[in-house]
Amino acid sequence: MKRGYFYLFGFLLLMGFDTLSQISFKYAGDHALPVEASMAWLMRVFGHPWVYGAVIGYVGAFFTYMSLLKTAPIGPAFAASHLEVVSVMLLSIWLFDEQLTVARTLGAVLIIGGIVCLGLAESHEHEAEDGADASSPAAG
Repeated sequence: MKRGYFYLFGFLLLMGFDTLSQISFKYAGDHALPVEASMAWLMRVFGHPWVYGAVIGYVGAFFTYMSLLKTAPIGPAFAASHLEVVSVMLLSIWLFDEQLTVARTLGAVLIIGGIVCLGLAESHEHEAEDGADASSPAAG
């Protein structure tokens, strides 16, 4: 059961870092307009904390994902690493006055459903392997 808590905490942390980076990029992009190829523009962009939020989010997500991949199966881990699509969508309703449409809601449900299906399939595969290992002559 410890591994389950590790995965739960790890994927929530990964989602948090990914969400931070995407929301930070949106705010940084809003403050970066109009885009210019000049030192003044670079100074303006790097003068806003949102750029650093995006960097922290990406670095945190990288290290969290690498830690999870040490033990997590790649398929469900990769799928779960994209949960930020749902969290960013939900936060965008509140932060950026975006609309929650039927299509977006259906998309979020399908994303979550797909991740659950991959996780369950992986879980059943491990149970089958564990059962086969226990019944093999080498296990005795």
